[in-house]
Amino acid sequence: MSDFAITGLLIVSLFALLGSGVWIGLALTGVAWIGMQLFSARPAGDAMAVTIWGSSSSWTLTALPLFVWMGEILFRTRLSESMFRGLAPWVTWLPGRLLHTNVIGCAIFAAVSGSSAATCATIGRMSLPELAQRGYPDHITIGSLAGAGTLGLLIPPSIIMIVYGVAADVSIAKLFIGGVIPGILLATLFSGYLMVWALLHPDQVPQPDQRLSWRQKLHESRHLIPVVLLIAAVLGSIYAGIATATEAAAVGVVGALLLSAVQGSLNWQTFTLSLMGATRLYCMIALILAGAAFLTLSMGYIGLPRELAEWISGLGLSPFMLMLALAAFYILLGCFLDGISMVVLTMGVLLPTVQAAGFDMIWFGVFVVIVVEMAQITPPVGFNLFVLQGMTKKDIGYIARVTMPFFFLMCIMVLLLWFFPQIATWMPSHM
Repeated sequence: MSDFAITGLLIVSLFALLGSGVWIGLALTGVAWIGMQLFSARPAGDAMAVTIWGSSSSWTLTALPLFVWMGEILFRTRLSESMFRGLAPWVTWLPGRLLHTNVIGCAIFAAVSGSSAATCATIGRMSLPELAQRGYPDHITIGSLAGAGTLGLLIPPSIIMIVYGVAADVSIAKLFIGGVIPGILLATLFSGYLMVWALLHPDQVPQPDQRLSWRQKLHESRHLIPVVLLIAAVLGSIYAGIATATEAAAVGVVGALLLSAVQGSLNWQTFTLSLMGATRLYCMIALILAGAAFLTLSMGYIGLPRELAEWISGLGLSPFMLMLALAAFYILLGCFLDGISMVVLTMGVLLPTVQAAGFDMIWFGVFVVIVVEMAQITPPVGFNLFVLQGMTKKDIGYIARVTMPFFFLMCIMVLLLWFFPQIATWMPSHM
């Protein structure tokens, strides 16, 4: 059987399992077992046991459940309410006024979360009722929240970056640093769009409730102090070289627990809910990673990555065209899979091709995170769309439609990243 026929069989098997409702991790494991059992000489059971154990016991991966737990703790505190009170007085002079709390709030929370869905849900729980009460249009409120919620993947700490770093054997600390400038730039693009929209539709932007003096604004800003301190503790320990990403994650968990205790929202119920929520989410992620690791091994034995790399190389694509092809590939894949599955499923196949094309691995990691962000707001499997559908009870088609301007802003960000790669590589190179 030819390599393309084998590839087709495995792809059909994968989507058949996913379509039947089998968990993603088990579907990946099943397809890997089929490939190794039918098309390689190595015993599939032995390979599966060794690979799954090895992928599950990685020390680097320890940071992942800790960051997930930190986000769960913060999700159940009054942090979001405090953030809104601290941010609102400073954005009323901008065109678009309180709409910018979606973008700035998501950017700030992304720096202590690492999850797009958690960022979108937490800030949405804060901003949607407040903005609706003040008369801001639903379409721009929901669209800006869906777009800005994706910053949870790009601004460190990022769960996707940890997954990519493990899969591609790249320094997670350098990936975190590489995501800072692109994250700030993307947030700036989002805010810039809101300003332009507000200038074009001045009648749809409510007037501010009250005008505060500088003294009053500074007084309200005290509510931002806890989250700023937590960001400084987590990211500062990494950038200063004091802690690894895993150690910084532990610092973040302790800081989040202290923060919730000071706020008075830490009790036994909050603690157990956050711990169980983090456990469930990480178990799902770990199962996906284990299945993808086995699938990567299986494809390696069959020889598919080498064949695919040679086929792509034979197309004679320029690096720019390869980048566009990969962006389109990930956006299409994002219509059917979540971000973590996309990264772990494709890295084993694409890395040889990417390395042969001369792409910097830190740059490519940031690029992958941005295109995975775009997949978070593309139906039918757009996690941020699901989150907002549950919160707003709106049709998912409506949510996807009002989010499209922010999807195109991400496309612009990908082009900026290509033409100015220093956006992602300058800070890590000076680490």
